[in-house]
Amino acid sequence: MSFCLNFPLFMIVASLSSSVISTLLKGKTARILSLLLTGVCFILDLNILLYVVNTGGSYTYMMGHFPHPWGNELKISTIEAIISTLFSLVLFLILLGGKESIEEYVDDSKQHLYYALCDLINSSLLVLVYTNDIFTGYVFVEICTLASTGILVLRGNGKSLAAAIRYMVFALIGSGLLLFGIVFLYNITGNLLMPNLKESIINLYNTKQYYLPLLTAMCFISVGVAIKSGLFPFHFWMADTYGSAIPASSGILSGIISKAYIFFLIKVIKDVFTIEIFKASGISNIIFVLALFGIVVGSISAIRENDIFRMCAYSSAAQIGYIYMGIGLSTTVSIVASLFQICAHCITKPALFLSSYHLSKNSGGSSRFKALQGSYKRDFFSTVCFSQGAFSMVGIPLTAGFMTKYLFGMSAFDYTNWEMLATLIVLIISTILNTIYFTKTVVRLFTVDENIEKKFNISLQYRIVGILFMIVNFGLGIFAKNYIDVIFKGLNLF
Repeated sequence: MSFCLNFPLFMIVASLSSSVISTLLKGKTARILSLLLTGVCFILDLNILLYVVNTGGSYTYMMGHFPHPWGNELKISTIEAIISTLFSLVLFLILLGGKESIEEYVDDSKQHLYYALCDLINSSLLVLVYTNDIFTGYVFVEICTLASTGILVLRGNGKSLAAAIRYMVFALIGSGLLLFGIVFLYNITGNLLMPNLKESIINLYNTKQYYLPLLTAMCFISVGVAIKSGLFPFHFWMADTYGSAIPASSGILSGIISKAYIFFLIKVIKDVFTIEIFKASGISNIIFVLALFGIVVGSISAIRENDIFRMCAYSSAAQIGYIYMGIGLSTTVSIVASLFQICAHCITKPALFLSSYHLSKNSGGSSRFKALQGSYKRDFFSTVCFSQGAFSMVGIPLTAGFMTKYLFGMSAFDYTNWEMLATLIVLIISTILNTIYFTKTVVRLFTVDENIEKKFNISLQYRIVGILFMIVNFGLGIFAKNYIDVIFKGLNLF
């Protein structure tokens, strides 16, 4: 038995321990501890990924070696390992590259709390990806919600407090619905471990027992996660939340946390309900329609914005719509497309928020487009970083975003009815809309302003992080076939 099989549990325990220890440290020391934690988690996740890819299988880790119903389990396949590795890497890069924004907006006496909350978020991400127990997933959804609210509140101004309250209200509504759904499932099956739930639900569905409670549970869980992750029409909190948060927090919330919630939903659909039962319920059709509206409405809202942070926030609403579109189609190719979109957006959106912060900072502190004009003269590096992220969002070839749209286009051809037509039309419309608002922004950044003369210095760590984000983005785009092959092979084990 390979020792690396224990790594998921080690990472979860280490993250929880680090969050407690960080509350006792000073800000600088807590930051070093968080960077060390996320860096080590990335290395361990990478080892797990290499192990499952080389062995060609998956494994279940029984925590404490106690069987159901007393024990708990973690499940690791290539897909879980890929997602967790990427989450750890992105969180590490955000904490490293977002140092300046955290120091600017968080009081010195509270910075250790910020990093303690990030450690809690890291533990939640690990559990949501690896857990094989649906109630454990819910517990860490709540932990993640509270920690996310905390990193919003720590900015300390009235606008961020109002945004944090709005975020928490929506998040708690979503959590309540998720809990109701889990309670329904437990009442009709008596199980919480996903494999046991799946077996019971298949038997109930085949014998036509408890169909209405089962349908209710699927509705509650789907709607609960949709609210928490910002699917249309529950996306209106995103602009204020992401727009007023610390840029590093915006990157964490939009790039990682919302994706972790959606990935947990995909796990539940695949490992609890099964894709066949979920599609037969009709819920997938509702999600599909809402996703289409989310893509279009989010893009139109982004076009109307004159603030770069709010534009990026509405762009997130549109990009999340893509993920749910794949879930709504509920085919193998569409699920692969959704998983790829989770990864593409995870590495692109934090880069956009971090580069937007530096563009704003070097433009007199204003995030309005008018003030950002000619930013390439003041901060050429951030302008390039933002432009590369924007190209990925639009879907320019060689970027991760291009492969996402290609996969969704391919998944549409699994249908011969209205769903295929609707998918292709929305892909075309959204690409046009994405091109409009991102091109408008990039052109303004590169537009000559004769009044601009001063150039600003950029920290080395931010330069390194920006370059790494661009490399990973291009890497996903150029080597997408290898990555997609691993996802396809792992989907049967996922």
